[in-house]
Amino acid sequence: MSQSKCETERKYEPTSSGAGGLPDLTGVGPVASVTAAGPEELDAVYHDTADLRLAGASVTLRRRTGGADAGWHLKLPLGGDSREEVRAPLSDDVPEALRELVRSRTRGAPLRPVVRIRSIRHLRHLRDAGGTVLAELSIDEVRAESLRGGGHAEWSELEVELADGARAGLLDAVEKKLRKKGVRRADSPSKLARALRETGLEPEGAPHASAEVTPGSPGSYVLAYLREQVGELTALDPAVRRDLPDGVHRMRVACRRLRSCLRSYRSVLDRRVTDPVRAELRWLAGELGGARDQEVLRERIGTALDELPGDLVLGPVAARLRVWDVSGGDQTRTRTREALASARYLRLLDALDALVRQPPLRAKAGGKPGRVMARAVLKEYDRFAARMDRAMEQPPGQSRDAALHQARKAAKKVRYAAEVARPALGKPVTRLGKRAKAVQKILGDHQDAVVAQDALRGLAVAAHGSGESAFTWGLLHGREGAKSQARQEELPSAWRAASDPALRAPLRH
Repeated sequence: MSQSKCETERKYEPTSSGAGGLPDLTGVGPVASVTAAGPEELDAVYHDTADLRLAGASVTLRRRTGGADAGWHLKLPLGGDSREEVRAPLSDDVPEALRELVRSRTRGAPLRPVVRIRSIRHLRHLRDAGGTVLAELSIDEVRAESLRGGGHAEWSELEVELADGARAGLLDAVEKKLRKKGVRRADSPSKLARALRETGLEPEGAPHASAEVTPGSPGSYVLAYLREQVGELTALDPAVRRDLPDGVHRMRVACRRLRSCLRSYRSVLDRRVTDPVRAELRWLAGELGGARDQEVLRERIGTALDELPGDLVLGPVAARLRVWDVSGGDQTRTRTREALASARYLRLLDALDALVRQPPLRAKAGGKPGRVMARAVLKEYDRFAARMDRAMEQPPGQSRDAALHQARKAAKKVRYAAEVARPALGKPVTRLGKRAKAVQKILGDHQDAVVAQDALRGLAVAAHGSGESAFTWGLLHGREGAKSQARQEELPSAWRAASDPALRAPLRH
């Protein structure tokens, strides 16, 4: 069984006088007292692949003894000063649950011990007036030993870590006090990073794009966007495996952005290479789709049910909704887990890495971005406009609903193409993307109402077949129909704003 928590911390280089050179932190923000604890002796062995893929992605995996939290610790970057720490009980080998969470980085490569770090830690607890710990300040005497070559290193470091629930602003206040005493931020973000550097085992780091890419060219903008989305997809893998909120949705969006970029900018990248990658991204998005659709429906129907007056809720409605959700959720989660466990998924990640490392550039990749990228955005807009015109001509009903759904997909492609081009084309393409997004939102709300109606009809049929009242499900079905109609009535105004020729004029010159 693994547990996780978010940790927010900063590391510093202590002064030559060590603990004696630290200021009194009493009175800094809400800190009312400082109490000493320790010392503790900590012994950690860090594991990684032969080419240090985890370290290259700022991920650490260690087996630590000593202290209050002995066990296996996996640390995943969250941005800024924060990381998520996933813990598992102490065992001889890397727990399988943690192996799974790093699979998007290791791609199944063996994990081996690479560095041993032993520390003597002196703790100080920063407490508020009620005695609650707000943060821990630790001074560590560190000894690092390479387990793949015999290099050694020793240093001291100071670390300030926020307690759960403490305000992040406390770190700034403490740092201001430390700086006045000559204490400065450490160059290395973690003990492991410094140990690898000082024992001669630094990782290669993330792959870079080919040197053929000219800065400021269409190729450079497209590849920057692709690298960002590939990194996002890879980083979201652990969240999806643990079924964390919004994880599936965000990974699916990363798939869409990648597919859309590769489609829209075929003039920049050779489609003979990118089309197979797009096909695999479509497969992955499809495997994730069921879980996301179930999540959206559960939230939408549950919220609508909660908003109903009690006298309109007839029969075991809440219980039936739970059974429906558990049944559908189990199936979709199983499908997602099987996809992420497959060799096909790992091959896709390898293909994405290869794509950004050695991009199949075409001649226009080195051209003028104003011309190449504007043309790509306008081409997607023209497809969007054609689908909107086709949808608006349809009479109300299933054919119109299906056409509006296709128009929604086209609106997303305009948005994503505009995102890629924004650094090069600036405000004109940003405005166009925002107008397309406004239409997409209306179409998305309409589509969600259509899908919810189908689900509610199924719930009503199941309730009736079991001898329960179907009144509440029918009521919710009618309300979703009204929402669908309301969105369609909003659509013409939003479409007129998005189709204004003045929006596209700056991109045509």
